[in-house]
Amino acid sequence: MPEVPEKFDTAMSTWREWQDAPWGRLRYSIAEANLLRHLDDLGGESLRILDLAGGDGGDALRLAARGHHVTIVDHAPAMLAAATERAVAAGVTELITCVEADTTDLPRDLAKSEFDVVLCHNLLPYMDDVPGTLTSALSPLKAGGLVSVMAINRHAAPLNIAVREMDPAAALAALDTDQARTQMFNSALTLHTADEIILTLRKLGCRDISHYGIRSFCDYITDDARKHEPGFYADLERLELATTARPPYMHTARLFQLTAWKPS
Repeated sequence: MPEVPEKFDTAMSTWREWQDAPWGRLRYSIAEANLLRHLDDLGGESLRILDLAGGDGGDALRLAARGHHVTIVDHAPAMLAAATERAVAAGVTELITCVEADTTDLPRDLAKSEFDVVLCHNLLPYMDDVPGTLTSALSPLKAGGLVSVMAINRHAAPLNIAVREMDPAAALAALDTDQARTQMFNSALTLHTADEIILTLRKLGCRDISHYGIRSFCDYITDDARKHEPGFYADLERLELATTARPPYMHTARLFQLTAWKPS
């Protein structure tokens, strides 16, 4: 991973605030709902899940609460420490394992493991070699296992700039670039489209790929204060769940999530 892990460690407070905000909660709740569509096909209970670049356990804790065993791999020590603390608070320490490592250079015991599910959420924007990263992600996945890939949707960037920043000139410029920057982690990002990643997954042999959108509406509602109102948030979450797999909304959602099966 080209970015320095200290950038992620020092942004912990801001990151936690983002997770607790409505848009952060939607990112995790919709992703979990999409995964649950497929986990029953794997047996449903006590699955072995590998969470690459899993940070402080935002995805892992939800899955551990359902009885799954989750191994979080991340390169940022503070993120992993936070994940451990959250696991203790949630009473799921026996179901969470934290490993400090490079996600594309896993320890031998993990690289040879046969996980039921591998999560590759919000890792691709930081990586230079997407095919190589996805190859590494698929390696510890058992035959017939499920991979979930999430990334920022490049199609959403110009729309987000035009709506949120009221800057059509900047939105026009964003049409022809795949480069962006995250202020939270002060890091460069490479943006992708779902179609690009679907093509790569197919070349790697994955089958039955499903395409979901996360935050199809939330990011384009400019009144952020209203999103904190419980009633409004509940209605917004229902809308997001209803449209996560419904064309054309996944194509302009802020994030895309792809689930795919490794050949058996």
